[in-house]
This record gives sequence, structure tokens and C-alpha cells, in this order.
Amino acid sequence: MGEPTVEELTDGRPAGTPGDTPAATPGEAAPDATPDAPGDGEPGRGPRTRRRRRRGRKVAVALAALAAGGAVTVATLGLGGDQGSSDGGAASDLPPSTAKVTKQTLEDVHDADGQLGYGPSTELSGRLTGTLTDLPESGDRVGRGKPLYEVDNKPVTLMYGSLPAYRELKEGVEGQDVKQLERNLSALGYSGFTVDEEFTGTTASAVKEWQEDLGLDETGAVELGRVVFASGEVRIDALDADVGSAVSMGGKVLSYTGTAKAVTVELDVADQQLAKEGATVGVTLPDDTVVNGRVDDVSTIYQAASGQEEEASTVIEVVVALKDEKAQKAAESYALASVTVNFTAETRKDVLTVPVSALLALAEGGFGLEVVSGGKTSYVPVTTGLFADGRVEVSGTGITEGTTVGIPK
Repeated sequence: MGEPTVEELTDGRPAGTPGDTPAATPGEAAPDATPDAPGDGEPGRGPRTRRRRRRGRKVAVALAALAAGGAVTVATLGLGGDQGSSDGGAASDLPPSTAKVTKQTLEDVHDADGQLGYGPSTELSGRLTGTLTDLPESGDRVGRGKPLYEVDNKPVTLMYGSLPAYRELKEGVEGQDVKQLERNLSALGYSGFTVDEEFTGTTASAVKEWQEDLGLDETGAVELGRVVFASGEVRIDALDADVGSAVSMGGKVLSYTGTAKAVTVELDVADQQLAKEGATVGVTLPDDTVVNGRVDDVSTIYQAASGQEEEASTVIEVVVALKDEKAQKAAESYALASVTVNFTAETRKDVLTVPVSALLALAEGGFGLEVVSGGKTSYVPVTTGLFADGRVEVSGTGITEGTTVGIPK
């Protein structure tokens, strides 16, 4: 859609037309060669009151705001001081409508499409070789100490922690992964050891008790692949193998997600500044209910081309967590759904604002406002800031909260 065209009307002609009086057609009188009204004006000129009123109507067409980018097309206006007439001003000299300068918070909000679900899925690959003898079902939830699947009739168990298992844990080793294991053993009710970074003999004794309860060989050491660490309870998202199939080192077994509702959004790389970890966003559900969310994770995802006519691309994947109980309750009835996520790109608190339609472009450059006071108007240059929700942040000499400004046609 093209930009709207506007022009300043000065004495009934477009701005920039030379001269005050149109040229006369040969054989005709000049347009302003009108007989004087009795007792009014100088000989050979029209009524002064008429010309004064026409000067008083020297206005600029209001700023026309175009869609989201803030692009505008405006007319120009020369600052000419007080715009009221010397005889007190006529009603037609005033703008057709006015608005007050208000102080408020402006927010520049951008919307993006999102998918409501349980957040991104994590693939789980086998670290033990053997035969899959038991698998959960898609949608099942697995908590701390419970089996994710079984190999050769022995469980691979879920425990909570941020550090993935990467080695065998046995007496004499030290590290954060040891502390993570001991914290889980303690939470499961095992005792007699200190929760620290040292795998001691007392830790080994607790591990043997745990192994006995699970029907494992009581070695006192945790082999690599026997335990999977995740941030919390998980939901089985999909199965990548079948019971009875062989599993080998690195073979895909299943994928899982968290259990809380979350929203996944893909942003163009150019919009990555919208997603700041920890930022609060709004999520509009299919029934138009708006709930609060929080940007929980931001990652860059490379998407390979899937066909000859498609190109590889890079997107910003944003995970929005629905942290509060109200949001989770509102979203629980939707298994999967398309939603809208409202990102706040910029916030300006307690600033002076006017409707965008009140802005005028000045011939000297920049913008101005038509200030209305005492039945007269004057044009005041202003500096603009954030544009949002049909309003614009302004500042300038004499522009204060409550100032009346004109809104031209």
C-alpha cells in the first residue's frame, strides 16, 4: 500500500506556490481586483478581515502514521508565531479538535506466533548396550528415582540435576557430579554420607542400598548410563525404539520434555533483541485470555535445507515458561495450541505523550505541536521519542502535562 499524500494549504494553494496572487488570464481582471467593501481596506484590495482570516488558516496536515514501522508522511509548516487573529480570533481559526498532553508509560510491543506445549524436546540416547525390555508410553510422566526405560530387565533411572552424566561414579572420585548424585540419594531417603563433592566409602554404602532396591548388582559404583540427569520431572514426548529391539551406545531411545506448560517461539535473527532471558511477556491463548510468561531460554537454531528448493536458515528459538499457577491453569486445557506472544521491545516510563495525529512537520525540519491557549494557537517545536499505541513521546519548551494541543483534519 502506498503512503498517503498530503500538502500544506496556505491561502488555498499547495505550499511552495510562488506569489500571493494568481496570475490573471488575458482579458480578465486579476482575482483579487474586487471592489472594496464600503469603508473597508485600501483601494484595489479585498477586505482586510478576509485576508487576515486566510492567513490564520495556514496549517499543516497532521502526521499520518503508517503501520508498525513508525514510517510517516507529513506536510511542512513554517513557524509564524501566534496563529490567532488580532480581533480575538474566529472559531474557524482554531483546530477542529484538541487533546491534552498526558504523562504515562509507553510500551513498544511486538507480537509473534508461538506454539503452546511443554517446551522443547530432549532426545535421550542409550549409554548401555543390550535389549530394550521395557519402555514408557508417550505422555507418561517420570519423577526422581523412577525408571525411564529398562535394558536387559534392569532400569535406567531418572535423577535431578543440571550436569549430564559423563563418567562412572565410584569411590575416590570427586566433583560436582558426585554432589549431584549424593543430593538425589539423600532425597530418595538414603543416609550415612555427607552431601559433598567426595565419593567416599559411606557414599558407596548408600549406593549399594540403592542398587539392592532396584535389583541391580551391588557394586557400590554407578556405571555410566545407569542414571539420566534432568532438571526435574519429565514427560515422555515420543519413543524412538521398540521393546525387544537392540540398543547400543548412542542409539536413540526416546525424547522427553518438562511437565509444565510452555510456549516455543521462533524469531528471525533480526528480531533477536526482543528476547531477553528473564523478561516478562504476555501470552494470548486461543480463547483470548492473556497470561504472563517469562523468557526462560534463548538459543540459536540452524535449520538445514530439506529440499532442493529450500535454503538453510537460522532462527532464534525462544522458550517462554508459564511460571505462575494462574497461567498454568488457564493453559492446562490445551494439549497443543497456537498462541500469540507479546514481546515488549522498549518501555518509557512517565513521559509526556500526545496522539500521533497531533504532530506537525516543520519546514525548518523536525516536528511541532499546535498549542491552544486563550482562544489562540501557536506552533511549538518538539523532540519526539518512542511511538507506541497511537501515541508519541514528546518534549519541548512549554510542553507540560495538561497542555492543550490541536489535532488538525
